[in-house]
Amino acid sequence: MIRSMTGFARASTTVAGATLVWEIRSVNHRYLEVSLRVPDEWRAAEGAMRTCIQTHLRRGKVDASLQLRTQNDAQSGLDVNAALLDALIVRAHEVTDRATSHGGSLTPPSPLDLLRWPGVLKERPGPDATALLETATELLREALAQLNQTRASEGDRIAAMIATRCQQVTALVEGVRVRVPQVQTRLRARLEERLGQLELATEPNRDRFEQELTLALSRMDVDEELDRLGSHLREVETALAGTEPAGRRLDFLMQEFNREANTLSSKSQDTETTRFAVDMKVLIEQMREQVQNIE
Repeated sequence: MIRSMTGFARASTTVAGATLVWEIRSVNHRYLEVSLRVPDEWRAAEGAMRTCIQTHLRRGKVDASLQLRTQNDAQSGLDVNAALLDALIVRAHEVTDRATSHGGSLTPPSPLDLLRWPGVLKERPGPDATALLETATELLREALAQLNQTRASEGDRIAAMIATRCQQVTALVEGVRVRVPQVQTRLRARLEERLGQLELATEPNRDRFEQELTLALSRMDVDEELDRLGSHLREVETALAGTEPAGRRLDFLMQEFNREANTLSSKSQDTETTRFAVDMKVLIEQMREQVQNIE
């Protein structure tokens, strides 16, 4: 399977008055490098979250962040025990009235004094931390699945481009195969012509001529390079059709492609063959640039 290492995903959910938001970005990298940011209270779960990411991704520089947003209303987390508060108010008035009837004076309690009485205010329980963490982990899996879908879509585009370039390289390889016998025939004819132009006192040694011709032809023989290029093309086709990540394998094959194209160019004794080799190297470089972004 061909997947790009570049992608973005965002997943969010709201549970028990809290909003969880995962954002994940990834770019190409030689290995898997994960940068994880989570709320401080969930630092203990960071290892499990990293493991979750590693089970979904093989390569790439990944930046994952989790945001936890809760309600900002200050009263939303507090409940008032109305029955107890009413009883306190009644008793406060009774005490004040009794003090007045005895000629004394008492300052009525303020609302803040009443709220400070034990049991009047109760903190409303927040969302269960364990359940919230489970939700965050499940949301992380959802975001990673979304990220892989994005990377797979981009990978399909890259695979189509590489397949097209491979077809073009195949056409160039066949062009060189057709051209090589023509070049060899022209070389023989040129050497025969030059030999005929020489004024020799004796008949030329044909055996020696054939030996020198064979040596010249062996120096420009590129059958081995063409065979290896054909083999590499088949390997690329297999990698593109496979189910495993193929980025490193394709990167190695691009190096091998480039090596054979360079050898082909250095052995060329013909302008047209040299042009074929240069065109191959251009196509190989285009593929190599895209392969750098494959997982």
